[in-house]
Amino acid sequence: MTATHQTHLTAEYGSADRARAIERSIRPEIDDIEGNRTTARLSRNGRQVELTVEAADLVALRAGINTWLTLRGVAEDALAGRK
Repeated sequence: MTATHQTHLTAEYGSADRARAIERSIRPEIDDIEGNRTTARLSRNGRQVELTVEAADLVALRAGINTWLTLRGVAEDALAGRK
């Protein structure tokens, strides 16, 4: 795939532990979801978690962004219920 479009999604959490938990929740999906039109990279630096979504076209980019924002939201919701 030749990526012509990309976006960076960065979220900052209240603690490095929370960011680590979000990263660990999302990381297994990185290799499972990639297709022939999109790829994603995940990184964490302290309290920040960054997702980079690359796509061959804008439709695929939108779909990739929606997918990763949803997965991140599910991880955040799961942690919120874990108080």
